[in-house]
Amino acid sequence: MITPFIAGVAPSELEVPFSSLEYRQHQMFPRLSNAEIESIRRFAQPMSFRQGDYIFETGKVALGLFVLLSGRVRIETRDRFGGATLITEHDDGHFMAEMAQLSGKPALIFGIALTDIETLVIEPEKLRALIVADAQLGEHIMRALILRRLGLIEQGLGPIIVGNGDDSNLIRLQCFLRRNAHPATVIDARSDSEAVTLLEGITTGPEDFPLVFCPNGYVLRAPDEAQLASCLGLVPAFEESHIYDVAIVGAGPAGLAASVYAATEGLSVAVFDQRAPGGQAGASARIENYLGYPTGISGQALAARAFQQALKFGAHLAIPGKIQCVERTNDIFTLTLTDGQRVSARTVVAASGASYRRPDVAGFERFEGRGTYYWASAIEARLVKGQDIVLIGGGNSAGQAIVFLANFAKSIRVLIRGHDLSASMSRYLIERIGSLPNVTLCTRCVLSSLDGDAVGLTQVTVLKESEEETIATRHLFLFIGADPETDRLGAGDVALDDRGFVKTGYERGERFALETNVRGFFAIGDVRSESAKRVASAVGDGAAVVSQIHAYLSLNKD
Repeated sequence: MITPFIAGVAPSELEVPFSSLEYRQHQMFPRLSNAEIESIRRFAQPMSFRQGDYIFETGKVALGLFVLLSGRVRIETRDRFGGATLITEHDDGHFMAEMAQLSGKPALIFGIALTDIETLVIEPEKLRALIVADAQLGEHIMRALILRRLGLIEQGLGPIIVGNGDDSNLIRLQCFLRRNAHPATVIDARSDSEAVTLLEGITTGPEDFPLVFCPNGYVLRAPDEAQLASCLGLVPAFEESHIYDVAIVGAGPAGLAASVYAATEGLSVAVFDQRAPGGQAGASARIENYLGYPTGISGQALAARAFQQALKFGAHLAIPGKIQCVERTNDIFTLTLTDGQRVSARTVVAASGASYRRPDVAGFERFEGRGTYYWASAIEARLVKGQDIVLIGGGNSAGQAIVFLANFAKSIRVLIRGHDLSASMSRYLIERIGSLPNVTLCTRCVLSSLDGDAVGLTQVTVLKESEEETIATRHLFLFIGADPETDRLGAGDVALDDRGFVKTGYERGERFALETNVRGFFAIGDVRSESAKRVASAVGDGAAVVSQIHAYLSLNKD
């Protein structure tokens, strides 16, 4: 079975359902007016192409956004066998780009000149400046770029992942691409005839799976996320001599908020996250108590919008980009990435959040990725459809996951340590869960053991008031809290509290409430000691820290 999946935000979460894309062609492919083209000229340079030339190619970084002044261009994609599929054709007044051109990432499509053409090309840096300088034109361009990415996602462009549909490594790569808004196609090697053709002569055994066919022609065998990101060109290169005003470690709600506000206020910003935008909030199926979203919004959609804002205002985002260590010399911080790149900054903001907590159960590691999950997305929903599942956790994230998964699972057994949900879950979620006929709550329950077979998890054993109960299930969801991510912060021994969270000036009555004991080093969001551990408070931290960074920089001018 070939499954194109939505890598990023579901269209409904951006208020653009797939069924309506065909009716929004005028927004996806707007024709620029003469006045708009004149506005663009000050940010662009002219460029000519001859008939048959490639304007951009899949897997290669394009020069930027092209405005077609005269001529005709065919936009297409090609499969592994060289077959071409038409996406659209452009003529005078159209512009050629999608989200990759805004961030300087490799193109997902081909652009071929059908005639001799004249264009204006806007490089990514100047494109961001145009979008900010001309708000109305910028809105039209941003809307078109987002809708075009959704269209490409619908068609399943990008890498082809071949493997067993329920393999944990394949699911991990799917989730990674999905949360980074990158389209892909998944082919189940067990049931699809096309997989046989793809695999002929290139595999040696099960250890090669999943196979990934990248748009640049490379074939990866059982890659990890970093290898896949490198092949797809998702990790940017940094100029080592450049010094950023602020480097933000973590792209959850706090880090993204800080990047948006800092970039809009003229600070040069670099953002690093080892996995994807959104942090733990990105795994929330629906957030209904966040200001301004009365009908709710998924954490992934909220993160995607914030990510696009950060790009729009010129923040440099290295996602995925894993920090190896942070060091401080003469008021300048040096961040070393695991790929060896070194980035310098005048200030650092720790927004690294927290990592999912594992239950203290003997042998649990045997089932990591083999029936255990720490988030609930459309990928997991497909896996559990019509099945009996178990979920552990009593907080809001657990509640959002229960409500979402109840639409797919046959039954959900919810396990909590307490006597009810009121101590840790919002009232609206408790009431909604209480109305779900396929959800059963088990109070004062503790996970005792797990068992499985060669495929993965088969059952869990629960201890309740000294009595054991065994529950048959292939799927266990864990929402039992998180531990702070502080291992790689370094920078001269940042002070932590007794639970491992970062201490800030709030506790010491100092001028910069979000600054740590290391000057110029700030902490915001879930990683900060005494923070509220809510999306809204994390965003508030991200906004508040920017004024403190400005004040710090003004006191420490060269």
